[in-house]
Amino acid sequence: MSATIKDVARLAGVSVATVSRVLNGSAPVRDDTRARVLEVARELRFAPNGAARALSRRRAGSLGVVLPDLYGEFFSELLRGIDQQAQRAGHSLLVSSSHHDAHGVSVAVRAMRGRVDGLLVMAPEVSGDALDAVLPDGIPVVLLNRAPGLTAESVMVDNYGGAHAMTRHLLALGHKRIGFIAGAEDNADSDERELGYRTALEGAGVPLDDTRYVRGDFTEDGGWRAMLSMLASGPRPTAIFAANDAMAIGALSALRDADIEVPIDMAVVGFDDIPVARFLSPPLTTVRVGIAALGQRAASLLLAALEQRAPPDHVPRCGVLPTELVVRSSCGAAFASTSERANPGAPTTHLTSTRT
Repeated sequence: MSATIKDVARLAGVSVATVSRVLNGSAPVRDDTRARVLEVARELRFAPNGAARALSRRRAGSLGVVLPDLYGEFFSELLRGIDQQAQRAGHSLLVSSSHHDAHGVSVAVRAMRGRVDGLLVMAPEVSGDALDAVLPDGIPVVLLNRAPGLTAESVMVDNYGGAHAMTRHLLALGHKRIGFIAGAEDNADSDERELGYRTALEGAGVPLDDTRYVRGDFTEDGGWRAMLSMLASGPRPTAIFAANDAMAIGALSALRDADIEVPIDMAVVGFDDIPVARFLSPPLTTVRVGIAALGQRAASLLLAALEQRAPPDHVPRCGVLPTELVVRSSCGAAFASTSERANPGAPTTHLTSTRT
């Protein structure tokens, strides 16, 4: 059987309260007493129960993070930003994947109950009503996407504005046949990016063509399959806008397999500006999202809520993170210089874009 705090107290010759103070650092304890308690705890391999400590301290010292997936550079960067902010405030992270559905969110939240002080949740494929049914009462929650109908603090990316700016950029380069690889179905971020693309085409008087629209799934393999499907149907686009960089990477691979040269035969652009984007060949033109900054901002909002609980009449805020157009040579822009193509670390052109 596992050792208990009572076992530690008995062998160390102190009270249970003293053992608790030593382990939690919640009050001063004599040096010799602290040393004796810690030595006994080591000998017994005593591991405090996280839920019990949370109840006794009324703070768990941890933040819960529920993401749709844990794979890929986007989520790695997002977690890096969250962790940086949490560490500065003395908090650790408990991280779980929801596997893209409300049931997954519910399972993750139940597993974290009593072990976290607040929750950061990204669930763009789950409706506000479904989230409202599974998120817990009594602890602060911050969303990393828009969830209409759900009353919660949130911070999100300007998906519409970024996609609109990128489509206008391709139009300005003279492209009329612009293919779009959409993200996952029923995904709020994907829907906003698609709306930005469609609105920009309509505003320029360019007709929409279903042969230049394929549904992907935000993965490299999804982008690869979507690109092959688009090449097999209708007139070939002159430019491809993938709704995230992972799918743009898959599209680049499919085009290489088909001996189609980028950007000479076809331009390719993405969304997110994951760290590897500038090291691709050719370097990827994309919409920059401050991914780590998004995580930091959401964590800051949650930590602020922990320090000062919102009054009953508080109106939750929705912060929008602006995006930035980063022009590299994959789009074939005239100012993507020869040196930039040869050196992925070379300067790129940056144009800030926010929703209007």
